[in-house]
Amino acid sequence: MTSLSISNKRRILEIAAVLLTATGKFLFMDYLEWQLPYIAAATLSWIGYIIYRSSTTAGIRKYWGFRTDNFKSVLRRVLPFGIFALIACIATGLYQGTINLTWHIIPILILYPIWGIIQQFLLIALTAGNMQDLKGQNLNKGIIILISAFLFAIIHYPFIWLIAGTFVLAMFYGWIYLSERNIYVLGLFHGWIGGVFYYTVVDRDPFMEIFGKLFHFTN
Repeated sequence: MTSLSISNKRRILEIAAVLLTATGKFLFMDYLEWQLPYIAAATLSWIGYIIYRSSTTAGIRKYWGFRTDNFKSVLRRVLPFGIFALIACIATGLYQGTINLTWHIIPILILYPIWGIIQQFLLIALTAGNMQDLKGQNLNKGIIILISAFLFAIIHYPFIWLIAGTFVLAMFYGWIYLSERNIYVLGLFHGWIGGVFYYTVVDRDPFMEIFGKLFHFTN
């Protein structure tokens, strides 16, 4: 897709804001264990930014990948990878004995894609997309994908399985996005694969981690 006329300064500031948001994850989610407030605040803040830029810059949403005209073509490219990833998650969980399927996975599979779309917007659209379109900087596509995948993976430190899984996911998603931009497909699959990954491979319950303490849910 043709790049919009966006200054390098704005692109760099957007990347810096993404890095600041990612850094906040370590403080608010990992250290303070404020998972829900952090996710809600980050989601609402970035939705506000999307709305603001949409009102001031014509075509910005489509440029970022909030579009449906290429939904089917991107879906055809991502679906085989998604099916393979789900099978790999279940197979790994069976091998490790870490499958932990409860009713909690249902709200996670409904809600997590929303957070997945925001994450793809931040780490793929604003990071990889801005690096690709920086004026005067002809960065190699492979280097851009590698950098964005590394950032995506390191956010999940110190969980080794999550670091490895998100790195592979981000490499594939970066390649898809830079050739045919669509945030919706990538975000949906991010949420669904990620949700299954938690309940099969890493034996964690994100529903309880996010909502358990706040609403005093029990298993």
